[in-house]
Amino acid sequence: MYQLELMASMRRVVLILLWTTNLVQPNLLQAAGVQVLPPLNFTLTVSALAQVLLHWKPNPNQEQRNYTIRYDVEILSPVPEEYDTKRTHSTRTVALHHGFSARVRTLLLHNDLQMRSDWVKQTLLPPPGAPETSITNLSCLTRFTISSSVSLHCSWFPGQGAPEDTKYFLFYRYETYTEECQDYTKDKWNRNTECSFAATHIHPAEFGKLVVIHINGSSRYAAIKPFQKLFKQNAIEKVNVPRNVTVSLEQNDLLATWEKPLSPFPKECFEYEFYLSNLKSGNKQVLKIPSNDFRLRVDVTSRYSIQIRANHHLHCIRGVWSDWTEVIYVGQNKLEKPVAWVLTVLCVSTCCMFLLVATICKIKHVWSKLFPPIPTPRNKFRDPFPNDYERARTCTSDAETEFGSFAEELPCSALDDSVF
Repeated sequence: MYQLELMASMRRVVLILLWTTNLVQPNLLQAAGVQVLPPLNFTLTVSALAQVLLHWKPNPNQEQRNYTIRYDVEILSPVPEEYDTKRTHSTRTVALHHGFSARVRTLLLHNDLQMRSDWVKQTLLPPPGAPETSITNLSCLTRFTISSSVSLHCSWFPGQGAPEDTKYFLFYRYETYTEECQDYTKDKWNRNTECSFAATHIHPAEFGKLVVIHINGSSRYAAIKPFQKLFKQNAIEKVNVPRNVTVSLEQNDLLATWEKPLSPFPKECFEYEFYLSNLKSGNKQVLKIPSNDFRLRVDVTSRYSIQIRANHHLHCIRGVWSDWTEVIYVGQNKLEKPVAWVLTVLCVSTCCMFLLVATICKIKHVWSKLFPPIPTPRNKFRDPFPNDYERARTCTSDAETEFGSFAEELPCSALDDSVF
């Protein structure tokens, strides 16, 4: 306990001494008649997409003697940052669609003494454009291709305030190379909303470098505000799927092996997720696998479906998970009865075939052609008692045919002669 109190007291003494030194040092330089003057001609210049050059000149009236002169630089916006440099220029890569602001001052060093000048500040105004006309929800992915190059695909939403005739144009910058997109996908208003580069100047297997995306636009009805975004190269790389996956059952174990995805990174840079589904019980699980082989105790009476996907390890800078591989099935459900299934399918097929044949026969009148109706036999004997019913007699003439009953007694000699 005593040691802890002693250490705390010593810490307080050190802090007091440092604070006192910081107060005394400038006063000593001022007492010696040393004056620190701010730099001159501080300018901000846009030197590339999302890149600004800070430049200033030393004050010619600043005493040199045996002093060391450095410069404090503070980025105020859009991303606050502080650093010092002995040079009179500095370059920063930041998104500039909201503008840029920074300040610089002279730092005079002599032995352990420091003295600073006043700040000199400059600001870059945001580029012009109507509100809500710039794109939103920008998303980009890179992929290592079979030709050992890097592809790039970006998608976005048009701004809510962008007119229907707005044309968006995308540029990417990697290090000193800048390229405009030539392959766009359009929405229903014919506005560009996606861009694809089959090959780029992005170097594979690089760590920590930035990919700058710049999208501007044009319209007859409004000034379109540009938009910029910076992506870390590895963070937007979508890893390719694992290759040559093989799965088998060995006694009570499930064995799986595969090759690392197509990539310039070694196999030690990858980890995997193993998706296993028991089709018999319905159980599903996702397992983290650090290598490219796997063994698991399973129920061999069940059938399984398997998929695998890959990503970079954290020490290789994690990217975007790959797509899942195609589904692979292994094993068989021993409770299934294939004979019963075959009989069921056969019965259903037979019934369907019978109904189809019957329908076709009905439509084509096949039954009436195969089985015509039997005609009724003609009665050759005359009824001797015709008084209680009507008899039709036909009298044929050049003009008409008449029908009558037996009770009307119409003359028809031809009929009487043929009957009697």
